[in-house]
Amino acid sequence: MATQTNKNQHVSWRRRLFGYLINIFVFGALFIGTYVLIIYLSMPSLDAILYEQRPATIVFVDNTGTELRSSNRIMGTPVSVETLPPHVWQAIIAIEDKRFFEHGPIDLRGTTRALFVNLFRGQFAAGGSSITQQTAKNVFLSRDKKISRKVQELILAHWLENRFDKNQILDLYMNRVSLVGGMRGIDAAARMMFQTPANNLTIAQAAQIAAMLKAPTTYSPLKNPDKNIARARTILTEMVRQKYITLNQARVAASQLGPAYSVADTNIYRYWTDYVMDEVESRLGGLNTDIYVYTTIDRDLQEKISNILPKKVGDYQGSVVAMSRDGAVRAMSGGIDYQASQFNRATAMRQPGSAFKPVVYLVALENGMTPETYVNDSPFAIGDYNPKNYNERYYGDISLATAFAKSVNSVPLQLTERFGIGSVLNMAGRLGVGTKLRREYSTVLGASEMTLMDLINIYAVIWNNGESVRPYTINKITDFKGNVLYERNPSDPIQVLRSQTVAYMTELLSDVVATGGTGHRAMANGVLGGKTGTSNNNRDAWFVGATGDYVIGVWVGNDDFSPMSSKITGGTIPAEIFHDIVK
Repeated sequence: MATQTNKNQHVSWRRRLFGYLINIFVFGALFIGTYVLIIYLSMPSLDAILYEQRPATIVFVDNTGTELRSSNRIMGTPVSVETLPPHVWQAIIAIEDKRFFEHGPIDLRGTTRALFVNLFRGQFAAGGSSITQQTAKNVFLSRDKKISRKVQELILAHWLENRFDKNQILDLYMNRVSLVGGMRGIDAAARMMFQTPANNLTIAQAAQIAAMLKAPTTYSPLKNPDKNIARARTILTEMVRQKYITLNQARVAASQLGPAYSVADTNIYRYWTDYVMDEVESRLGGLNTDIYVYTTIDRDLQEKISNILPKKVGDYQGSVVAMSRDGAVRAMSGGIDYQASQFNRATAMRQPGSAFKPVVYLVALENGMTPETYVNDSPFAIGDYNPKNYNERYYGDISLATAFAKSVNSVPLQLTERFGIGSVLNMAGRLGVGTKLRREYSTVLGASEMTLMDLINIYAVIWNNGESVRPYTINKITDFKGNVLYERNPSDPIQVLRSQTVAYMTELLSDVVATGGTGHRAMANGVLGGKTGTSNNNRDAWFVGATGDYVIGVWVGNDDFSPMSSKITGGTIPAEIFHDIVK
C-alpha cells in the first residue's frame, strides 16, 4: 500500500513539474512575444526610413564638366552591384560576410563561431553580424548597445531579406554605410579619399575602402594609413582565397596601397556657388530632385584669384570678378576668407568713384567729341556742388584723352552740364545699370552705389564691340539621370554703342594703363586697357580692366565703410591685383 502511495506521489510530482515547465514556457513565450511586438510597434515606418526625405543634392560643375563642389550632399552617387566593377563589392563581401549569398538574414555559423571566440578570449574580439544585419543597423537604427536595438536589428534583417534580394541589400548597404565626414556610401568615400567615383576604383582602392567598414576612423587611410593598409592587405588575401582575384592581381594591388589625401579646400568656390544658387532657385523654384548645375566658372582662374587676393589686400577686404566678353562669369571671389565671412562683396553696393566716368565720356564721344578734343581742367562747380581734383591739382587746357587718363573731376562735370544729366543716366541704362542711379551730379563722379558686378557689365559692353551683355553663370541644369531641367538659350545681342564710339573709348581706356595714367601699375602683356576708381576719403578703391579673353574687376575697402589709408587708390592695390592675375 505504501509503495503504491509513493508511486502516486512521484507521478503527481512529475505532473506538477511538467505543468510548471509548460506554464513557464507559455508565459515566457507570451512575454517574449509581447516584448517583440511592443518593439515592433514602436518602430517607425520602415518604408519612410528606407526612402528618407533629405535636402536635394546640388552638384556644381565647372566649365570643363568637372565636379567643383556639392551642396547638401550626405550621400555619394548611388551605386549597385550591376554597375560597379566586381572587385569593389567583392572586397566588401570577402572581409565582412563571405557567406552572404548563402545564408539567410542571420549567419548562424558565423554567429556561433564568433560567440565561441569571444567566450574563449573573454572579450568581444569577433563579430558575427551579417551584411543584412549591418544594413539594418546602418540604415534604420542607432548605435545604442541595448537588447531592444538588437531585437529591432533581427526584425529588420528578416524584413529586408523578405523584401529585397541579396544584390539589392548589398546595394543598400554600399549606399548607406557611414565612412567619412558625416557622408554616407562608398561613392562618397571614393570621392573623398581618392577623388574618383566608386565605379572607377582600383582593386587596391576598393580594399582600402572595405578596410574602413570595421571602424571608419580607426582604419581611415587619411588618419591612420598604416592600419588601413595592413587591413587592406588582409582583404586582398581573403579575395584570393575566395577566388575573386588572382595572386598576381593581389600582389599588384598590394604595391599600390598608400595613404589617401583629402580633396582641396572647396571654400574658395563658396562665394561663387552661393551666388549661383540664387539663379538656380530663380530658374527651378523649389528643388525636389538631386541636380547637376553646369556653371561657367574657370577653375584655374578662380584658384589663381583666390590665392592672390588675400596676399595683396592686407588688413582690408576685397573682391574680384572675371567675365568673358559674352557675359559668362568665369571667376568670383567675394572676400579674402569665406570661413571668416560669408558676405559676398562682389554684390555689395559701394560707390564706384571715377570708375563710373566712362559712362559720361561715352555720351561726349557719341555727341561728336574725340580723344583729341580739348577741354579745360579748372575748378568747376554746379550749384553748391564743387568737388576738387585729386591733390587739388589742375592742368588747364588738355585733351579729352589726357583728362580721362588722369581722372580729373572737373571735365566730366563740364560734359554733364553740356549734354545733360539725363543723357548720362540714359547711357547708364543702355549699359545695364541706369535704374540704380540717383539723378544727381554727384553720380557723375561715382557717388551712386553699385555692385562690382554692375560695374563690370558697363565695361563688358565696351569691350564686346558695343553689343549688350547679360552676365550669366549657368549653362544648363540636369537631374542625376541626365534629364535637362534648364538650358541657357541666349538671345541675340543688341548694338548699344556705335563702332566709332567703341574705338574711341577703347583708346581712352588703353591710355589709362600706359605710362603716366592712373592705372599704369595694371599694365602687363595682353592688357587692353582699364580704369581706376576711388571714392571719397578712400573708402573704396577699384580697378576694371580687360585682356583679350576677360573683363576683370577688383574692389578693395572696409566692410564698415571706414576710410582706408590715403595712399590706397584704385591705381595701387586694385591695379596691382589685376596685374598679378593677368601677367
